[in-house]
Amino acid sequence: MCGRFVQYEGMAIFIEELSPQIDLFSGYDAQPIGRYNVAPSTRVQVLHAAEDGLHIDAVKWGWAPFWAKRKRPDPINARIETVTTGKFFKQLWPNGRAVVPSEGRYEWVKDPDDPKKKQPYFIRLKSQRPMFFGALTEVHPGLEPDDRDGFVIITADSVGGMVDIHDRRPVVLTPDLARVWLAPSTSKERAEQIALHQCAPAESFEWFKVNRAVGNVRNQGPELINPIGESAS
Repeated sequence: MCGRFVQYEGMAIFIEELSPQIDLFSGYDAQPIGRYNVAPSTRVQVLHAAEDGLHIDAVKWGWAPFWAKRKRPDPINARIETVTTGKFFKQLWPNGRAVVPSEGRYEWVKDPDDPKKKQPYFIRLKSQRPMFFGALTEVHPGLEPDDRDGFVIITADSVGGMVDIHDRRPVVLTPDLARVWLAPSTSKERAEQIALHQCAPAESFEWFKVNRAVGNVRNQGPELINPIGESAS
């Protein structure tokens, strides 16, 4: 599962991590983005391929095909086990592959003494370097936002110690694999293999308790990712 994440560095930092030589059709801002509490339905920076090259666009988190609109909230995640064969995301797979740059994400764990209370954890790479969520997106070029646009983050089963936090995890790609994932020449079979078997393993991450203030989407400050108490990893 991935229900909140952060995106606070400038895009220049993410692009430097992905590849300084990457050929981008669209420009990007070097100023810090400053998003410490990205919630569903908000717009964040997404890197995706188009006919004329790689683009960076602000895209809404959440997507549904036209026939499912307004029947329920747009899904924000897509299970890799079914996304390649199911009907719902057929429009996006495999040509809508994208990556969402981030420095980490949040998960909530139920309090064993009081199931009504949940403790948020922040999860990041132990290296504290930027990460890239494997995603699918629909983006239509234009000056005005298009209601059809949106993206979903691909999730897989949690493995190792991370299952203590949640039984699902977003697919996190190394910079090398993110470039392969984005390449239009990459076959759908290869892309599926990457998402299923080559995403960053649990031992690459650390997680720790953070303040419950992250539960309010209006809170956006950097203090949200400061650890409280003892680390869980």
